[in-house]
Amino acid sequence: MRNSNTLRIIGFNSRLENFSQMGTPDGKSAIELTDDSRAVPVSTTRNLSSLKSNSEDFGTNYIWKLVFSSIKAAFFSDKISFLLPCGPLAMLVDQLTQRHGWVFLLSLLGIIPLAERLGWATEQLVFYTGPTVGSLLNATFGNATELIISLFAMKQGMLRLVQQSLLGSILSNLLLVLGCALFSGGIVHRNKEQIFNKSNAGMNMGLLLMAVMGLLFPALLHETQTELQIGTSELLLSRFCSCIMLIAYAIYIFFQLTNQKQDYSSIKEDGRQDDEESAEISKWESVIWLGLLTLFISVLSEYLVNAIEGASVAMDVPVAFIGGVLLPVVGNAAEHASAIMFAIKNKLDISLGVAIGSSTQISMFVMPFCVVVGWMIGSPMDLNFQLFETSILFMTVLVVAFMLQEGTSNYFKGLMLLFCYMIVAASFFVHIDPVSIQDNPQYP
Repeated sequence: MRNSNTLRIIGFNSRLENFSQMGTPDGKSAIELTDDSRAVPVSTTRNLSSLKSNSEDFGTNYIWKLVFSSIKAAFFSDKISFLLPCGPLAMLVDQLTQRHGWVFLLSLLGIIPLAERLGWATEQLVFYTGPTVGSLLNATFGNATELIISLFAMKQGMLRLVQQSLLGSILSNLLLVLGCALFSGGIVHRNKEQIFNKSNAGMNMGLLLMAVMGLLFPALLHETQTELQIGTSELLLSRFCSCIMLIAYAIYIFFQLTNQKQDYSSIKEDGRQDDEESAEISKWESVIWLGLLTLFISVLSEYLVNAIEGASVAMDVPVAFIGGVLLPVVGNAAEHASAIMFAIKNKLDISLGVAIGSSTQISMFVMPFCVVVGWMIGSPMDLNFQLFETSILFMTVLVVAFMLQEGTSNYFKGLMLLFCYMIVAASFFVHIDPVSIQDNPQYP
């Protein structure tokens, strides 16, 4: 038995040896032929190299296609983007000529589409962050234009320009933006009464009255000459009020985010997510565009601020009118379009949140934040906006509060707010600022 197994193995091996020694027409053994068949021909290797280069070209083309589509969505999807060339033109005119009026106007027009696109990029990012973080982003970037312009002006010692532009932005949101929204919504929905949430509007108006209190007391302290320490009590009171206002606004944001998160959860459970839209760009594209647009606005803001005094002389327009009327219109470009759009869609709560909410952000966050930043850099920025401007703000808040107390809206209420804004603009045009921004006695 053992010998038979041995013979079988020997026979099998001998057959393998004979098979391996059998020649082929090419003079190669079968085993060598099998090994050659496993080798990759030269032509196949060339095909792989060309395939690799094609894949690299495909990746490069895909990246460029993605970049072009992102630029198209950011700058060519809105009609207001036709004003974008005004920014580079302002820089060119500033370098070649000394026409400050043209530099100011071109910078003003160039910032308008950038401010609107900044709001668009924030809305795109909200799709990925959700309502909680989205509200915080809107609070941060909604008034980025006003904050950037204010910081540049404060750096150059133009404290009155900072005060007038911030106060003018509040007036523009409460009268012009809200008036246009109520008027447009009332015209489109003439056959039915538009209703909004009175509690949210009342809370915002309460915060605005608190901001008016923070501005009114330093102004009265200065006008009545009742300071404990002449020249310092007013500044100390402004800084104290600014800290209180920032704390109050932080608590308000926390309260709003908590309630919004609960409302969003209930809406999601009930399946009431109507008119759900999708983002036009990715999350990282939104972050990149937020950074780039903020940078562009910062560059143009510097040209804008540097040309204000020359433009005031060249156009024979008071600086108070430029700071209180013209600059706020630029900063509120995004809010203006959004408020009107939502009012036409009968989403009046969102329109009021955009207009009044932006005013609340400026009065309770941007203004006290500028005072605190001035405190840090040694600039005597305070909340004494002078009695004339503070009185206008006080009357404006009262008028808007009475307009919204019923919780209903119509086109006539919007028209009255627009008429009020015309009166305010005319007042700024004939007003002579008692404190010149060129010879500020408080600024070293």
